[in-house]
Amino acid sequence: MSDTVISVLMLTGVALTGGAAYVFRMGDKRRALLMLVAALVMFANVAVWLVPVK
Repeated sequence: MSDTVISVLMLTGVALTGGAAYVFRMGDKRRALLMLVAALVMFANVAVWLVPVK
């Protein structure tokens, strides 16, 4: 189950990053920045979940 959640988070982060680049080209810089922040939060969550615990 957690593998599926991590995969979905990674795919969504990549999609948000691509969408932010597209929106930035269209001229909406504020929305693009918010999308990038959301993608970074998702990537940070995945990184925290994948850190090995002793």
